[in-house]
Amino acid sequence: MTHAAVTPSEHSDPASLIGAGRAHLGLELGSTRIKAALIDDAGTVLATGSHAWENQLVDESWTYSLDSVWAGIQDCYADLVREVREQHGVELTQLASLGISAMMHGYLPLDADGELLTPFRTWRNTFTTEAAGELSEALGVNIPLRWSVAHLLHAIRGGEEHVQQLAQLTTLAGYVHRELTGRSVLGVGDASGMFPISAAGDAFDPALLERFSALDGVAELPWALPEVLPEVLTAGQDAGSLTTEGAALLDPTGALQSGAVAAPPEGDAGTGMVATHAIAPRTGNVSAGTSAFAMVVLEGQLSGPREEIDMVTTPAGDPVAMIHTNNCTTDLDAWLGLFSRFAELLGHPVGPEELYGALFGAGAQGDADAGGVLSYNYVSGEHQTGVPSGRPLLVREQEARFTLENFMRSQLYGAFGALAVGMEALLKDEGVQLDVMYAHGGIFATAGVAQQVLADALATPVAVGDSAAEGGAWGMALLAAFTARARGQGQEQGQASLGDFLGTEIFASQQLSTLEPDEAGMAGHAQWLASYRTGLPVERLAGDLLS
Repeated sequence: MTHAAVTPSEHSDPASLIGAGRAHLGLELGSTRIKAALIDDAGTVLATGSHAWENQLVDESWTYSLDSVWAGIQDCYADLVREVREQHGVELTQLASLGISAMMHGYLPLDADGELLTPFRTWRNTFTTEAAGELSEALGVNIPLRWSVAHLLHAIRGGEEHVQQLAQLTTLAGYVHRELTGRSVLGVGDASGMFPISAAGDAFDPALLERFSALDGVAELPWALPEVLPEVLTAGQDAGSLTTEGAALLDPTGALQSGAVAAPPEGDAGTGMVATHAIAPRTGNVSAGTSAFAMVVLEGQLSGPREEIDMVTTPAGDPVAMIHTNNCTTDLDAWLGLFSRFAELLGHPVGPEELYGALFGAGAQGDADAGGVLSYNYVSGEHQTGVPSGRPLLVREQEARFTLENFMRSQLYGAFGALAVGMEALLKDEGVQLDVMYAHGGIFATAGVAQQVLADALATPVAVGDSAAEGGAWGMALLAAFTARARGQGQEQGQASLGDFLGTEIFASQQLSTLEPDEAGMAGHAQWLASYRTGLPVERLAGDLLS
């Protein structure tokens, strides 16, 4: 794992710093992995931990059980403790601060005793179409299918019994934070995936809360939405401290002491922005993995609501346009797995780094328009392109130049295909100005290839930094360190000071590789994307017929 290119703290070696309880912990519950990062004040990674997990389809709903949540968190933390012991020869018993991040959106309703009323419904569930449509019309803003309020209205309209007992609605990060600290709060970035945020960027929109309350069947409920939503906090604000009970949940061995300062819990989109230093207007970041999303920090308002664009915020409360896609690297990885197996059959097995490097390099040599080869990477449905049920599909024109180079070029284009469609709505239709896009995710590990593809697709410079490899857990640890500093200074720091903290103390010596869009690459990608759009009815038909 590549560590952030920052200078270690001068006055304390890692062992003594950890032993004195001066390290900061970030923990992120992602879709396929729970990760932990332990850092010093300068952002240097001292140790990491991880735990692999998978969602389950239970009663037609994608979910993670709370048992698996806590088992995964505890295993991830134990893995971190082991690495601390092995690398630094010291036991981890105290933390200066900690922060919890997790996948955004979804539905996690609790009763008055804090008990879960229905299994956690994740962002992957798309059965909220009617509820999201009703809300978008009533509120006058785009409400995506995965947002918490869409899940809530879906449950109300479906007459689900648990709705009457609802006392608190939160996200996965908010739930874990509540159990560790006793505080029902949420960072504004994560909160912006529950319900729209006010123009001030520090609370749920009061006018829209009133509109929700006026919907048919809502006023009769025994609660009001503002009563059940968590308190919204911006970066650096007081979100409580690790309690004795919380410390025992995180570390059942009893070694971890209570008292660590807690940062407002955030969503994975917000921590991705922090981890790539993309929190200022005219900057953005792309996170590429199983799914992909682009976050663009706005200078002003858009022309109006659009289905392609989700309005969220940075952890400091700045407005952000989010382009989210359900699919990114899964189909690409499957194809490369096929090539790996072919190499094994020939008696020349290759490791992942060599395999990806060779094939990505071949893709870089392909024709700019991928020679008439189209790749639809839709393992699941894709809302950005109106595909209800995905089927991975490879299509080529009769006169296509079907070479390995063009095949791989098309695979790389396809990984970002739906994202490019959504970004056109933002950059071309809305005229949003973007100076640089920061990128992170495994697809960028092969230097320059996917980075150049993305630069050409977005007609925007794309930068990749060393720290991006640390991901959201590192970003959450930075937010925890920032919160500890704010608490230590006896004040709650806001947007400008978060930017100063990241710019002057974390990223000042960051090494970035920036690639400019290439004229031929942009023209070729535009031609490929036009064909990609033309072929979408074939992809939709595949979903209809191949059940």
